[in-house]
Amino acid sequence: MNKTGPFSVKEAHDSTGFLLWQVTALWQRKIAASLRSHGITQVQFALLASLLWYSKKEANITQIMLAKHTKLDIMMTSQVLRALEIKGFVKRQTHPTDTRAKMITLTKKGTECVWKAVPDVENADADFFKALSSHHKQFNTLLSSLIDKTGDNHVD
Repeated sequence: MNKTGPFSVKEAHDSTGFLLWQVTALWQRKIAASLRSHGITQVQFALLASLLWYSKKEANITQIMLAKHTKLDIMMTSQVLRALEIKGFVKRQTHPTDTRAKMITLTKKGTECVWKAVPDVENADADFFKALSSHHKQFNTLLSSLIDKTGDNHVD
């Protein structure tokens, strides 16, 4: 019988997935704290910030475009955008050329919120990732590589 049970590693810290889980949980806690005063969740922030980012180069941004950009599930994206619409942060309208698609735009309230929240999130990120010091750029490259290599560039 295998003494470690079903696990392929002897120690928990030898599991890349478990380490990633722990880092993600710690990072999410820090980001959530930075967003508390803005009255939005991390998922709401990701969609609002992505919408602001995208709007610099795209006029007709759809829910699916945001879901792909953030790597969020389409249904979750739709539900969160609906909640943001109720809060008055976004408008959802029928796309001008594709009546099946919803076009998303930031409202003045949403724009103000994300402009105030971005510096707080960026400061929280900088503080959290400062432990990487000179390896920060390499870490980002490795994360990008994982995203690119998963082949999960489509949205379910």
